[in-house]
Amino acid sequence: MTLRMLNMALIAVGSTLALTVQAADLKVAIDPTYEPFTYKTADGKPTGFDVDIANAICAEMKRNCVFVEQVWDSMIPGLQARKYDVVVSSLSITEERKRVIDFSDRYYKTPSAIVVKKGTVYANPASLKGKRIGVLKGSTQEKWAMGELKPAGVTVVPYEAQDQVYLDIKAGRLDGTVADKVEVHGGFLRKPEGKDYAYVGPDQYETKYYGDGIGIGMRKGQKDLKDQINKAIKTIRSNGTYNQIAKKYFDFDPYGN
Repeated sequence: MTLRMLNMALIAVGSTLALTVQAADLKVAIDPTYEPFTYKTADGKPTGFDVDIANAICAEMKRNCVFVEQVWDSMIPGLQARKYDVVVSSLSITEERKRVIDFSDRYYKTPSAIVVKKGTVYANPASLKGKRIGVLKGSTQEKWAMGELKPAGVTVVPYEAQDQVYLDIKAGRLDGTVADKVEVHGGFLRKPEGKDYAYVGPDQYETKYYGDGIGIGMRKGQKDLKDQINKAIKTIRSNGTYNQIAKKYFDFDPYGN
């Protein structure tokens, strides 16, 4: 073999290795403003239940999760534009979304709820007439609020991030929010600024708004990826990894019924 042929062979091997490394990465979109599911540590590292679940799934698939921060209402457009491979960020499996993307099997299911000042009398959505309720833009909670609260005379205000909702509640610009019940507990109610607020009304599970739980979003037509992810979810559910992760964040089983 000549020196030129040897160099070409080495280049080919290097290219193959580079492609293998690249293929091992799985770009995962998250919105890191949704504690305890997705948020950042003090040093800026992504963490939370969704992040740990994503890493566990990547480990089963022998791939490396690379987290990509994304504003919530741009999650699906960004996925379709191939900015990342999957969305692991508390994405509800709804019929509307299933028309444009595919989902894995669900990996958790928790209710949503209204949060307003303690002592607020609530019988139905009309009880909140005249109030300003903040919601995450593009979320299932926004759809519920627009479908149930707005017709009853409530002003529904969408925000780019859920933590912005809590800042405006604290500042007195909002009267409350509709949010995932677990997230609003971790991100607001358990903190000093949430001490004067509480849930009102029943837990919200309505399928027409909230779908069939939370799944991992991916582009349509990726059957192999979907099968691998579903297999990984089943594995971490059966080998104890899922329960170990859940116990870090919750005192109940978030998988739901």
